[in-house]
Amino acid sequence: MSATARQAQERGGLAERLGIKPGQVVQEIGYDDDCDEQLRQAIRELQDVELVGEDYEDVVDVVLLWWRDGDGDLFEALVDALTPLTDGGNIWLLTPKAGRDRYVEPSEIGEVVPTAGLSQTSSVSAGRDWLGTRLAAPKSRR
Repeated sequence: MSATARQAQERGGLAERLGIKPGQVVQEIGYDDDCDEQLRQAIRELQDVELVGEDYEDVVDVVLLWWRDGDGDLFEALVDALTPLTDGGNIWLLTPKAGRDRYVEPSEIGEVVPTAGLSQTSSVSAGRDWLGTRLAAPKSRR
């Protein structure tokens, strides 16, 4: 396998680890120049996946919430991220890994998530510097 093919396969694996499937709409909130471009590229390369920005005004299947220490009120950000989310959709809270600039303490996430009406279900490495925490919304919350 060529190095280019291996890189494409690894990028595709990143998106698959997040459970992103062909045909889904993925909204990205909190994007900045420190975000993991390999993860973003892996999502863009999935067939029929639309990666949209914060100003998107329709229903989405997945929300990628890039969050760093000092970004503001995590509770408000999570509640806002729920608004466009379809029933059965997920929020991936992407935070810098331990030891990285603007790292978010797990205890902060653990306190805020249930208050926002979400359940923390799993965590994955979402790139070299980012940890992804999957947050599930209750079904039929609307």
